[in-house]
Amino acid sequence: MMADFERELDWDDEISKESEFTLLPEGDYKFTVVNFTRGWHNGSAKLKACKKAELELNVDDGKGNTGTIQHNLFLSTKTEGMISAFLIAIGQKKRGEPVKPNWNAMVGAQGRCKVGIHEWVNDKGETMKSNQIKKFYDHESPAASAPKFQAGKF
Repeated sequence: MMADFERELDWDDEISKESEFTLLPEGDYKFTVVNFTRGWHNGSAKLKACKKAELELNVDDGKGNTGTIQHNLFLSTKTEGMISAFLIAIGQKKRGEPVKPNWNAMVGAQGRCKVGIHEWVNDKGETMKSNQIKKFYDHESPAASAPKFQAGKF
């Protein structure tokens, strides 16, 4: 499968791709990190300027609902708990143990999360909606998620 790389368009380029945005229902989803970029947060009223990990997550609830969610991890002591939750979800961190994230291993990492719907009002006064990650679940090892053997049970 050939990757679809972002590139700058020229003024005379043909435009054919349309919006692919789909609002997913709230619920639990499996996710795969399909893109990771090192970015910068310029600062806001709630958070000082800091580095950020810009993640693109493909999500699938196993019921036919699939999509892509952009998720940022801000590299700040204020949001360190959120970074830990993500690292635990993808199996890079164990609870109660410090870890240095392996940022080069982000693409392809998998885990589970709760997807919610975020509502806001845009500059035109319109109510807008988008999906966001509400929570990351602890990583399950393949053995932990496999059915357990019970004698006499099928």
